Amino acid sequence: MQDPNPMPWGAFDRYQAHFIVRKQTDHGINYVATTKLTTKGHFSSKTILKVEWDGNGSLAKKLNEDNTLNEMIAKQSIPDATIYIEPTDGVIRIRNKWKNHLEFGITKELFEIYDRIAGHIKSI
Repeated sequence: MQDPNPMPWGAFDRYQAHFIVRKQTDHGINYVATTKLTTKGHFSSKTILKVEWDGNGSLAKKLNEDNTLNEMIAKQSIPDATIYIEPTDGVIRIRNKWKNHLEFGITKELFEIYDRIAGHIKSI
């Protein structure tokens, strides 16, 4: 018998924008950082109170010192404020969470956040 409700196969409807910063690194651990969000509320009413960067390297320290950047991130939605920075094959990748085709997009504010992060990466 054939299943009347088959499981979908193939590509899923999920997208991610990756911002790439060209930077040769000797110590990749210096360029690994993730946002750590302090939030208030539940579900759709959840808001961001504070943004900190989690990481062992000099990049996380430098990002934590940039209060303007962290205030900009705190104004974003939870998925947009969750930012990952990681080195990959001679470049540094800046990305956020996966989104479906309806949510996918980069706002001007989010682009400014990524641009500011890229500036910090280049300065180290």
